[in-house]
Amino acid sequence: MTEKLKDANMDFLFDSILKLETREECYKFFEDLCTVNELKSISQRVVVAKMLTEKRVYSDIVAATGASTATISRVNRSLSYGEGGYDIVFERLQKGE
Repeated sequence: MTEKLKDANMDFLFDSILKLETREECYKFFEDLCTVNELKSISQRVVVAKMLTEKRVYSDIVAATGASTATISRVNRSLSYGEGGYDIVFERLQKGE
């Protein structure tokens, strides 16, 4: 999938994100970049992924996040067969990086 995404525009987006230094800067940038619904969907997926890595059951995840079971299944598929991006982030968060 990564090769399908790679182009100059995506590189520019990711380079831009990597320049952000604080949570407040992230709020400003992402609020300008995305709609509220897009941001809520993205943040929901990250929380779902975290809960799945903690071995939480679907019913608990639905109750805590409001995510549909279809969304939870898609995130679970990414955790199992994706590029490992969630794992990188969660490991670094756990280490306090």
